[in-house]
Amino acid sequence: MASIAVAGAAAWAARVPLWPWLGAIVLAIFALEWAKNASGEIVDFRSGADLKIAPEDRSPFSGGKRVLVEGILTERETALVAAVGYAICGLIGVVIVVQREPVALPLGVVGALLAFFYHAPPLRLAYRGFGELAVFLAYGPLLMNGSYRVLTRLWSGEVAWLSVTYGLLVAAFLWINEFPDAKADEAAGKRTWVVRLGKARAARAFVVLLLAAWLWFAAGLLGGVLRWPVALGFAGTLPALLAARRLCTSWQETQNIVLAQANTLFTFVAFAAGVALGFAASAR
Repeated sequence: MASIAVAGAAAWAARVPLWPWLGAIVLAIFALEWAKNASGEIVDFRSGADLKIAPEDRSPFSGGKRVLVEGILTERETALVAAVGYAICGLIGVVIVVQREPVALPLGVVGALLAFFYHAPPLRLAYRGFGELAVFLAYGPLLMNGSYRVLTRLWSGEVAWLSVTYGLLVAAFLWINEFPDAKADEAAGKRTWVVRLGKARAARAFVVLLLAAWLWFAAGLLGGVLRWPVALGFAGTLPALLAARRLCTSWQETQNIVLAQANTLFTFVAFAAGVALGFAASAR
């Protein structure tokens, strides 16, 4: 939703009537998100990734949704939830393609494939070290640029630049959420980059990921690609610094990094909110 908010604010700053189509995008992505979570829950349950998480490694931000582990839903019920979500997203997508923007078709198809095959075979992106890249692409460039295209029927170099920073910040949130699950993921054959690097090196890589996001953002401002009011997005730097410091000093124990996980979430939300306010302030 934060990614869509940035695209919506950019469209609003361009004085484009957007509310009906913005609502359609929000509903479609909400449905796709719940569908992806449900279908992924089944895969992680069957692989043992969720079952193998020790009590001391449970976190509010990781470990799956646990609806199967805790017996809240059956596999059949979870599959139905996923099917309904994918169907709703598909139906809204057809309306958008036919009534508004044909370019949304390939973008939507790629997004849905990334969502489903993030967990599901045969691609199993998250299990093969491509989950972080998939999240960067899906939540950043694909969703933000696609939303802006549907709203305005235009492309924007400014939105494209912002989508890279946003995608990197969301990928950082996935990255830090892989720390509590690392032992269970490794046992289940889920080769995330935290598993591949080990927690000590992965903590340093997390800092690099955040740094890359902010340097890209700063370069856009200094290079004239971005309007200066969107510099309000730097509101996300404080929680980013707090998250990086906490993770680098306390990566050994899950309960010590829960606050870092929360601050990484605040990072990309604060960035999106600041950028959206910047667009609103610069509307003409």
